[in-house]
Amino acid sequence: EVQLVESGGGLVQPGGSLRLSCAASGFTFSSYAMSWVRQAPGEGLEWVSDITNGGGSTNYADSVKGRFTISRDNAKNTVYLQMNSLKPEDTAIYYCKFVVIERSTYYSMEYWGKGTLVTVSS
Repeated sequence: EVQLVESGGGLVQPGGSLRLSCAASGFTFSSYAMSWVRQAPGEGLEWVSDITNGGGSTNYADSVKGRFTISRDNAKNTVYLQMNSLKPEDTAIYYCKFVVIERSTYYSMEYWGKGTLVTVSS
């Protein structure tokens, strides 16, 4: 079965850094783009970043651009999110996810991890 397991969250002071990992299994990891999405307390889901299947192209939300870096290691079936210069507003549960799209029917299926909590506070 498809499984996505996030890790690396925790408590960090403003200005600090954390590196999140998402270990994938149950599918051909290298065939799919991967994304990070977060949900702050009392807020909706916010897309953070994504990366193409080969790691050649990345995209970031304006709120994290220049501070976060997404990467992947297809040999390890893992996608990472390096978070630097963290701010209190980065406090959220961080999820990794990917989407399978059936081109002939336009059907799609989203797969999400259970998330890891990042708390940025003094």
